[in-house]
Amino acid sequence: MKRISILFLAILLLMSTYPAVSFAEDNPIQEEIIYNILVDRYNNGNQAFSEQVRIDDPYAYHGGDLEGITLKLDDFKDLGFTAISLSPIMENATDGYHGYWVEDFYSIDEQLGSMEDLQTLVKEAHNRDMKVILELVTNYVAESHPIVSDSEKQDWLLQDAQINTAEEPWLENVSVLNQDNPEVSEMLIDVAKFWLNESNVDGFVLHAADQSSVEFIQSLTTELKAAKPDMYVIADTISEEVPSELQNMPTIDVVENQALSHAIVDVFAKADTPVRNIYEKWEELGGEGGLIYVDNKSMDRFTQIAAENKRDDVNTWNLALVYLLTTPGVPSLFQGSDIPMYGSGIEQAQQLVNFNSGDQDLEEVFSKVLALRGKFPVLQYGDFELVGSDQGMSLFKRTYEDETMYIAINNDSESRRVNITDLEPDLQLRGLLGDDLVRETSNGEYKVALARESADVYIIEENSGLNWMFITPIVVVLVLFIGAIVYLSRKQKKREAK
Repeated sequence: MKRISILFLAILLLMSTYPAVSFAEDNPIQEEIIYNILVDRYNNGNQAFSEQVRIDDPYAYHGGDLEGITLKLDDFKDLGFTAISLSPIMENATDGYHGYWVEDFYSIDEQLGSMEDLQTLVKEAHNRDMKVILELVTNYVAESHPIVSDSEKQDWLLQDAQINTAEEPWLENVSVLNQDNPEVSEMLIDVAKFWLNESNVDGFVLHAADQSSVEFIQSLTTELKAAKPDMYVIADTISEEVPSELQNMPTIDVVENQALSHAIVDVFAKADTPVRNIYEKWEELGGEGGLIYVDNKSMDRFTQIAAENKRDDVNTWNLALVYLLTTPGVPSLFQGSDIPMYGSGIEQAQQLVNFNSGDQDLEEVFSKVLALRGKFPVLQYGDFELVGSDQGMSLFKRTYEDETMYIAINNDSESRRVNITDLEPDLQLRGLLGDDLVRETSNGEYKVALARESADVYIIEENSGLNWMFITPIVVVLVLFIGAIVYLSRKQKKREAK
């Protein structure tokens, strides 16, 4: 059933009149759909366990490794993901499964694999036209790092640094680097170039970039872009308030948008919440898309939040995915979302992925929606406009180089409708997810109606009118069927009369 549905969508896309569009002048990171992976908690490809692997301890290693990710690359590709983002993989202190307790900036933690494993992963990803992005830790080191105990390097550290362990509890075991020290800055830039050269990765996520020195981030990203101009630089943030210098830095491709992401969760976690609330937050933030998501390794799982509000997994993910994949921003999905996984708090949210509990219907939803973004550049780069709303439903329009698509999302518990009043006559809207067809009414409007908790994405076509090639055989069969019933009925009456 899944293959048939995906094949149907592919045929529909190929048959559409939507032309190819050049988008070379835009930022290519907007074309990516990122799968976010906490390496130790994803998949065990090498069965050799160590003393640090304790499955029952939520704060110990659980056995996931780079080899396990390589084994799943075909699954990412089949679902439609274009890039994977890996949690920090540098050598860490004991139980540093998360990657933030760095002891050696130039080595891979043996619990996660080897440099050869990383190189293999990158090579195999590239063979599938997928990118690999590494999270880079530049703000701090583990307290067991040699720098901390080196009396001659105490000026490499900020002695009075304040760390918010309430938001990031794993930072209780770190010392903060003084990035304004030229020697520290030079060392960290050398580290980034080392990983870029040795592994051939396609970019970095700069962990807690909003907590870093702006001058250091500027120097680091400038050096990286000079070394590899087409690489991606993503700014991860701790706070919703992002410094303007970071937001406007030309050497950063995209900045995490916590505020918009939380607004998306707030809307789709509960039925009847107006979708326009997200649009209003987007406008409030100055039309910034950024890196958007519905959960990550530090949040409660989106499926858990929805379930607590008695929402259906498949329907709710369909709504959330349509918004993430068709509106401004770079979408990022946390590992296990496609299964889906549940959990509250870090201990549950960061559980090892259970691949045996997958939902085929949900996988089909992922495949359909992700396929749309890759096919239509207007969904990656287009202008964004709210056409109208009806209670929990909203209709959006995206336009790019004279091409237009409409996105309808009904988060309401009842059917809703929004009318389009400014579309030219003699056209029709064809839904790519639900195969809905919207034609012009007698008063010149196009009425987009959706059943409760559903979504669709529409292309614009010339009005094809009635499909007589399809209708005629049905009419012929119906006439013959009715004729046969009448004939048999008369024949039966004649027998009874005798």
